[in-house]
Amino acid sequence: MDLIDVTAVIGSCSPERLGAARRLAQQTGSMVIPASRLAISPAPLDEAASLVPWAYTEGRAVVEFPAGVPVTHIIGMLADAEEGTRLVDVTCVVDACHLLDDLQREDYLVRRGPLGVEGRSRALITAEQIEFASTVLLVNWEPLSTPELSTTMSLINHLGPSARLRLHRSGPESPPSRTIYSAGQERPGWIGILNEDFSPHMTDPRVGAFRYENLRPMHPERLSRLLDDRVARGAFGTVVRSAGFCRLATRPGITGQWEHVGQMFSLHPLANDADAWAGDEDDEVLAVGQDIAFIGLDLDRPALVTALDEATLTDEEFAAGPSAWASYPDPFPVSQTAIDRAE
Repeated sequence: MDLIDVTAVIGSCSPERLGAARRLAQQTGSMVIPASRLAISPAPLDEAASLVPWAYTEGRAVVEFPAGVPVTHIIGMLADAEEGTRLVDVTCVVDACHLLDDLQREDYLVRRGPLGVEGRSRALITAEQIEFASTVLLVNWEPLSTPELSTTMSLINHLGPSARLRLHRSGPESPPSRTIYSAGQERPGWIGILNEDFSPHMTDPRVGAFRYENLRPMHPERLSRLLDDRVARGAFGTVVRSAGFCRLATRPGITGQWEHVGQMFSLHPLANDADAWAGDEDDEVLAVGQDIAFIGLDLDRPALVTALDEATLTDEEFAAGPSAWASYPDPFPVSQTAIDRAE
């Protein structure tokens, strides 16, 4: 079976996103499927999968996706050869003038899906789209000063170091190079930081990144105060993105996925590793203590590391053991599926 090559076009700005999709379709001789066509369905991704086969004559399709469709879901479906498609590029359209504001947004994109009303953080959507893109097309960059443009491009490169960064200019654009996607992707910059495989080719004095590690669990009340009173208020610079693995002292058997963009923070339980600690060889401990990547602007790394260390258990608290930890105040909500909060 011949596979249809698909270019996915994503981004938060609808007019610029549609314009990029149409230009790419014209340049590559592809059928274009606009987001307006997908948005009328409660399941836009399934709708896209049903429409792409109509591009059998061209053998290529450019699909513009509504902002609320998770980029990881797009990759998971369109990179699956059983669907008859081959995902060859994910182009993320970014408005340079609004990027920092978009990464600091506190609102949610709400839409009605097959399971009812669904909401996703707009800031997280923006970050993930950049992280998983193979091409980032920067539009509306002309008003920025040279230092501002340098900072913006470096930040994008830190979030998505595998992506090719292009400035949109009037006139014909070269089509993006092919990047054959597979279902499993490790493109985000924060993953590279944790894997110690992180070397962005665009740097700027204001943009920084580092890996934080600490074997001790976090005191949940002190962590909450740190996030609300200091990190969210820019005490250590602007933490644009942080992600990784975290343990709270009150939940010693749970490895949580630390997910933070701008003002939004969530802690999702990934695994209960009590069996691994008990010696079950089939279970693996995802992380011992804290293992978190930080990306931001004007970061005061020493001060932030010190503050994070102070949020972990002291010698006396650590020696008291899990039975004492269970009595600590824990302001983070408990859920079987996620522990979520907004700073």
